[in-house]
Amino acid sequence: MGRNVVSTSQPLAAQAGLAMLQAGGNAVDAAIAAAMVLTVVEPTGCGLGSDGFAIVWDGQELHGLNASGRSPAAWTPEYFQKLGGAIPEMGWNAVTVPGAVSAWVALSQRLGKLPFAQLAQPAIDYARNGFPVSPTIARLWALGAQKLGAQPGFAECFMPDGRTPQAGEIFRSEAHARTLELIAATEGEAFYRGELAEKMAAHAAANGGAMTMEDLAAHRADWVGTVSQRFGDSVIHEIPPNGQGIAALMALGMLDRIDGGRGIGAHPLDSVETVHASIEAMKLALADLYQHNADGDHLQVASAELLHADYLAERAALIDPERASDPAYGTPRRGGTVYLAAADASGMMVSFIQSNYMGFGSGVVVPGTGISLQNRGHGFTLQAGHANCVAPGKRPSHTIIPAFAMHADGTPQMAFGVMGGPMQSQGHTQMALRVLRYGQNPQAAADAPRWRVTGGKGVAVEPHFDAAVVEALRARGHEVTVEAGNGVFAFGGAQLVLRQGSHYIAGSDPRKDGHAVAF
Repeated sequence: MGRNVVSTSQPLAAQAGLAMLQAGGNAVDAAIAAAMVLTVVEPTGCGLGSDGFAIVWDGQELHGLNASGRSPAAWTPEYFQKLGGAIPEMGWNAVTVPGAVSAWVALSQRLGKLPFAQLAQPAIDYARNGFPVSPTIARLWALGAQKLGAQPGFAECFMPDGRTPQAGEIFRSEAHARTLELIAATEGEAFYRGELAEKMAAHAAANGGAMTMEDLAAHRADWVGTVSQRFGDSVIHEIPPNGQGIAALMALGMLDRIDGGRGIGAHPLDSVETVHASIEAMKLALADLYQHNADGDHLQVASAELLHADYLAERAALIDPERASDPAYGTPRRGGTVYLAAADASGMMVSFIQSNYMGFGSGVVVPGTGISLQNRGHGFTLQAGHANCVAPGKRPSHTIIPAFAMHADGTPQMAFGVMGGPMQSQGHTQMALRVLRYGQNPQAAADAPRWRVTGGKGVAVEPHFDAAVVEALRARGHEVTVEAGNGVFAFGGAQLVLRQGSHYIAGSDPRKDGHAVAF
């Protein structure tokens, strides 16, 4: 609790953000500094070649930033047909233009206070002088290397002694430090139009990729505002498509329309009735998401149509309170990731997320730079006529999403997010339900066991989920599996910052090496 807070998935990143606040910066400065450090200390979820999104309350209005990258100009369905008829998970042909660097710059230029170079200094210091690898990251690092160790540049960067670092071991990357210095000195120009862009394009050409200098130079981060949905006495905001946040808004909108229009809340939070209804709403929302979500310039169904009150009521009516379903998408009538949150005493609140997509992403690392690249291209489809079909200069349907809640009176309430690929919109739904409808504090909400829709009637739950509720869900027809594996991959990690009058309450998820600091 405090008047200034930073909540991240790694203690060193949280401390870097707090240092910016203590130096006279604001919540945006804190978020950027923390994000830069995370590329160093948590490379298993993000890197210099990640994408990024943000929602910021500046004290007067809400801003939404989409800094996800677009596909190379050479990418067409025919391009991938020649490569075997699929978009790969690994290698250069999974890489869209990385956007996280542009997110840092855009946020700093529009809303920050401190010099951009100052924000990069903690990350530069950790890269150059080293940091102790935290336990969860060490485990994920080893798993990532098993899959990606042979990708071009990976071993040189992440296995310098022929192996991955162990927990507590000091890891250094001079190449990463020098790249951060170039980004800081040029405010990102070197990354998109200068020396670093040249190295990325050359490495792509040498390894069968299509990324060019022109693709990188054409990138821009876009201020896109938000899409929103009323949920009880709150209004939940998400970034518009290509992000998946609209699925959380749809699910919450349906939950407000069940039980004869009275909305969810009649039964205890973790009862089978509440969990079942939440799962069913989420399945309906995801069915629509996978059919309709795409680059905002290529949508075939507008966000407003998916969030229309009549359509949400129509979808909510499909929820059987006693039986699990396997829903199809509807047709509205026309009308690996790191998340962090920061807030300061002036009232500014930041919800920020950046990600490689699948752990280390594509596995590609540009030699001598420390630039590890995401694999967002794998999010496209090759299905002809689909809104998310791959095309030149197009953003793929995206999993990473920051969320923000406002009170119905227009005052800020909570910055929050949950990591973990397609878990994210499901996690947003569960966090909103716990904190905003049932009044749990942010740490209790982050600690609580989560569920995840897996397809059809499938639902995965964490091992500490109530066994009686699991059996009751099975009796309703849900095909429930208890996943005892790595909860970071399966159920993500969460950070939340809730405003309480003149101060904040922050929660950080123990599924990662989570940490929140305040003063």
